[in-house]
Amino acid sequence: MTTISIKKSKNGNYKQMTCSGHADYADSGEDIVCAAISVLVINTINSLEKFTETRMQVETDENSGMIDVRFSEDLKEDGRLLMDSLILGLRSIAAEYGKRYVELKFKEV
Repeated sequence: MTTISIKKSKNGNYKQMTCSGHADYADSGEDIVCAAISVLVINTINSLEKFTETRMQVETDENSGMIDVRFSEDLKEDGRLLMDSLILGLRSIAAEYGKRYVELKFKEV
């Protein structure tokens, strides 16, 4: 199962996003759930880097399927919009394929 944890401050600012694990929907190379999650997450990170002034630290571990993003400061409107879009896509995947393959968690920090 892939678990995506989104941490926000009490006032709703994004602080961290961690994606870990493999969906195990199908064999490696054929896992459409894992591929969809990966595309959404990686495209969001790339978009934050290219189109916004977002300062963040990104750590990855391909073997475990882990991507961890920590935001150094509160996101501006464009960064929040990209993160909101990521969550919209992840919620759609979770609704379509269920908690057996993907879990989306939110935590206030």
